[in-house]
Amino acid sequence: MSVTVSIDPHVHSDESYDGHEPVELILEHAADIGLDAVVITDHDVMAESRRAAALAREYGLVGIPGVEVSTAHGHLLAIGVDEMPPHRKPLGETVAWVREHGGVAVVPHPFQRSRHGIRKRHIADTDAIEVFNAWLFTGFRNRRARRFAVANDYPGLAASDAHTLEYVGRAYTDIEIAGVDDVAEVTAADVLAAIREGTTSVEGKRAPIPMAASHYATAAARKSRYYARVGAIKSGTSAKWTALRAGSIAKVTAIQSAHKLGRAVQWML
Repeated sequence: MSVTVSIDPHVHSDESYDGHEPVELILEHAADIGLDAVVITDHDVMAESRRAAALAREYGLVGIPGVEVSTAHGHLLAIGVDEMPPHRKPLGETVAWVREHGGVAVVPHPFQRSRHGIRKRHIADTDAIEVFNAWLFTGFRNRRARRFAVANDYPGLAASDAHTLEYVGRAYTDIEIAGVDDVAEVTAADVLAAIREGTTSVEGKRAPIPMAASHYATAAARKSRYYARVGAIKSGTSAKWTALRAGSIAKVTAIQSAHKLGRAVQWML
């Protein structure tokens, strides 16, 4: 008895300095394109990732918090932790911390120094390697990462590394979960255990995944609806605040006028 879940384990929200989308929009889109989980891994911050994990079930997704933490040797994905790992510490020390806190440590976009990828000589005994990153412009780095993972017996993950909605799900990881027969029963702990065991297969190419170019159009339409809805709420709130402020000003003006009239009457008497 087992079930396969599809997860995008490396996605940035607008809490990242280079991210653009709110977590509600990401979760809605992830569920719509057939993912079972998406991990928000913002740069060195976790508030929105924790919130996304808490909201995930409302969208039919498995909630898993995470973060892309800056270590002394490059970036590391800490998946399944709900607090910030040590910042700018040696890689091995950070990996140990992630494990002690129940998470899995994954090396993203390895060897790519322009994106703070960890060098080969510094990769410690991590839990998995990101062997397909959809943001890479050529396949060379991904092929090198895959060869390294296979040669050193690391589980391989694929991820979109999305910073905008259109990229979510561009690459993802299928993970076989033993002991359950319904995705609705899968927990974050199940996913983390399966990653450690290596029951993963990667899906990704430099084109939208799952195979549907319409995801771009779908994402664009969804973003338009979302921001129109949020804009309407903000406009309503602004209008209400303006009305309240106008009422408050009118009330103050009336009180001031009454006081002035009272003083004038007293003077005339």
